[in-house]
Amino acid sequence: MSAQLLLVDDEPGLREAVQAYLEDSGFTVHAASNAIEGWDILQEKLPDLVITDIMMPQVDGYQFLKQMREDSRYKSLPVIFLTAKGMTMDRIQGYQAGCDAYLPKPFDPEELEAIIKNLLERRTATSGGNTELDDIARQIAEIRGMIQKTGGIAQTPSPIQVDFTPREQSVLDLVSEGLMNKEIARRLSTSVRNVEKYVSRLFVKTGTNSRTELVRFALEHGLTK
Repeated sequence: MSAQLLLVDDEPGLREAVQAYLEDSGFTVHAASNAIEGWDILQEKLPDLVITDIMMPQVDGYQFLKQMREDSRYKSLPVIFLTAKGMTMDRIQGYQAGCDAYLPKPFDPEELEAIIKNLLERRTATSGGNTELDDIARQIAEIRGMIQKTGGIAQTPSPIQVDFTPREQSVLDLVSEGLMNKEIARRLSTSVRNVEKYVSRLFVKTGTNSRTELVRFALEHGLTK
């Protein structure tokens, strides 16, 4: 799966041009016109990297970055500042706020692409290349976004007969709350390996392939509380 990026900029022309260039380069790009919209996207998707403008109405880039860094899910998320502000003190403020790179406008999109690839490679090296954990974290973020919109999910009878054991039901309920395997193991006083086995059984019984699909299936068919 290609790296997922979140692009936040209130200039439509620049936003669309950068999104088109990065998508042509093989990235999946989620675009937002302001930080509030960008934060909403973060709740549903856990991107691999964020590119954000600084000078935006309501919530500026510094405030947006501060909000991300105060959330445990986004503490280590690479962030690139795109801005027309190019003074040395502005760049210092950006780095002090916790951004990973700073690119003044106008910029060469090839330079932006090079910075993105460098930060992603560095992140992979730092995490030991654990893409499986990254994928699970992304699914957890999507599940939490789904939970917030539960009222909009219409329930229908399950198309297949599903018979869960009490422990499988408990695991399903906790997965549907957006908990990681380690948190579920702690809650149920069991091992992470056992939780992984239960989750695998739930995939088989529901015909799903990911936590996101599993939770959506459970919510749509009333299989979880």
